[in-house]
Amino acid sequence: MRFLFHEEAGAETIVLKGESFKYIVKVRRHRAGDTMALRHPQYSGTLFHYRIDTLEGRRAVLGLVRSERYEVGAKRPLHIGWCMIDPKSVEKVLPQLNELGVEKITFIACDRSQRQFRPDMPRLHRILEASMQQCGRSEWMTLGTVPSLEAFLANNPDTVVLDFCDEVLGDAADIRTVLVGCEGGFSDEERALIAPCRTVRFDTPLILRSESAAAAVAAKVLV
Repeated sequence: MRFLFHEEAGAETIVLKGESFKYIVKVRRHRAGDTMALRHPQYSGTLFHYRIDTLEGRRAVLGLVRSERYEVGAKRPLHIGWCMIDPKSVEKVLPQLNELGVEKITFIACDRSQRQFRPDMPRLHRILEASMQQCGRSEWMTLGTVPSLEAFLANNPDTVVLDFCDEVLGDAADIRTVLVGCEGGFSDEERALIAPCRTVRFDTPLILRSESAAAAVAAKVLV
């Protein structure tokens, strides 16, 4: 754990209880006298360093030692337009995308997305919170939805499409917005929409699942 989110981060004294207390004592094995870092969920660019003054029963009393402006993130932005797939698959790969530094994900209701699939935004937010505490990222990933591929392309005219084509995606690709399809690919109508866009592919004969493709393109562009 690089830091712990806490609503009172920045206060001179903080009392940790409940799950936060259990985590630092039973998982992280902290003891009185140890120091640990906290961030405020809304002002996460500042890192607050606390000393554990006392551990009493089921609570820990922390005293502020110092604070610093400390931002951690990717060197470049990447926005993934992701044709909606099973939310369970999204949840499995979301921590990896967060660790890689993806700036934004927009979920798109594409023609071959199953209509019952809807992203559970509060749950995804909790997953991101845990991931940020683990990897140290300070800036929240932005999550959004659009009702169609047409609407997404209208808002993101510089989109690069990940699909079957001749151009191989390089290791240092200058891409800011990339479109990843769902299982089954794009419909004929959608292919007409993306026809004017630049299209790239991976240098592999293997067929990747949508979530694997999202992680792979993020790794190619960001690290």
